[in-house]
Amino acid sequence: MKIKKYIAVSGFAIVMATTTKAADIVDTAVAAGSFNTLVAAVQAAGLVDTLKSEGPFTVFAPTDTAFAALPAGTVESLLEPENKDTLIAILTYHVVAGKVISTDLTDNMMTATVQGEMVTIDLDNGAMVNDAKIVTADIVTDNGVIHVIDKVIMPKM
Repeated sequence: MKIKKYIAVSGFAIVMATTTKAADIVDTAVAAGSFNTLVAAVQAAGLVDTLKSEGPFTVFAPTDTAFAALPAGTVESLLEPENKDTLIAILTYHVVAGKVISTDLTDNMMTATVQGEMVTIDLDNGAMVNDAKIVTADIVTDNGVIHVIDKVIMPKM
């Protein structure tokens, strides 16, 4: 329950409502419970502070199921310290600078990722980024937006 405070200023009552700050991208992913692998990868890559910063960022976020569909041993290998650069490249390929909500997406749109390569948006058979289906769009956070995808997309590297 929100508590309202009333302050009288020069005979006028000003209502101040307490507000709850929205969670950032990382906190939102943690709270969702279906991004445990993504969160672990972001931690291993040292990207937590970046994704908690002001942004804004758009994250195409693969679910735990999407990571589980990778070949056996892939995730475990990527989480090894000697593969940190590769992990960073893959994770930043899922991030676009700026806040891009679903209504901003257009068919055959190409946009640069933080990693540097382009991703393609396809709207012909439902919203897709490269070959991953956007299963939930527009999870708005205080520093950007998350679009949930059903596959891990891979840069050319």
